[in-house]
Amino acid sequence: MKCLIVQPIHDRGRAMLRAAGVEPVPCPTPDMDTVARLIPGCAAVITRDAGLSAQAIAASDALRVVVVHGTGHDAVDKVAASARGVMVCNTPGANARSVAELALGLIVAAARGVAGADRAERAGQPGFRESARFAELSGKTALIVGWGAIGRDLGRMLDAALGMRVLVHSPNAPDTGGFARTASLEEGLAQADVVSLHTPMRPGNRHMMNDARFSLMKPGAVLVNLARAGLVDEDALARALGSGRLAGAGLDVYSPGAPLGPLAAQNVIFTPHLGATTEEALIRVAEGAAGHVLTALAGGVPETALNLADLRGQHP
Repeated sequence: MKCLIVQPIHDRGRAMLRAAGVEPVPCPTPDMDTVARLIPGCAAVITRDAGLSAQAIAASDALRVVVVHGTGHDAVDKVAASARGVMVCNTPGANARSVAELALGLIVAAARGVAGADRAERAGQPGFRESARFAELSGKTALIVGWGAIGRDLGRMLDAALGMRVLVHSPNAPDTGGFARTASLEEGLAQADVVSLHTPMRPGNRHMMNDARFSLMKPGAVLVNLARAGLVDEDALARALGSGRLAGAGLDVYSPGAPLGPLAAQNVIFTPHLGATTEEALIRVAEGAAGHVLTALAGGVPETALNLADLRGQHP
């Protein structure tokens, strides 16, 4: 059997597949035309943010399972997969610690102007220390938007390491680990010195951070986004930073070209989707994805199957 690897995964994941008699087939480029050309004969697909389109699924002739290397699965056409009887899974939580640690780093760096200080020093420009106001985080309030594995890890870090008061906005979370839940996003924004986004894109939350919501935030607050670019209206963020409403931002996800646009002139730290790219996280996610492939090809059901109800509906 063969497994098409749409985007590179760690060697440990490929080794797991080979040890079980499954041949990893690397895709030279992740565009869906190339994927559709290579997918015939493959019983499984592991993909990352490239997803898997209906076109590629239609070109398959042996496909049984698609596994997302990571949490976000919007780019996989689950309707097309279900129609063909193909199971779709993801690997949530395996990279949570690495993403949470980067969020912590971005929060500290944005609050202390680290990126701007580095640029000024390299350019030989004196006076950066006197050019802005910087703040300690100890004793301040952090709002975590989205209380999944990443949000939980970050909340615990901010509490334990910095003594921050942690608020949670996550209406569907059954338990907030003893941290206070806000009645609304607006209530949390009005109290927070730091806002960190860890919620998936859903219908209705595109540009959830917009002019109206930035206007509710405390002057000098910091925004961090390691979730989805579409959660933030970047023009509104530029206005909030330019007016001094926000002191800074740390973005691991953003629209193409954002680092060269209006946000470039502000106290914004851009990282190229680094959240889950530690060696440790890459190993855990690759092994988790490979494990789901092997479970599904052996006739089992991975615990993170996303379209099981649709598949069962077709086969009562």
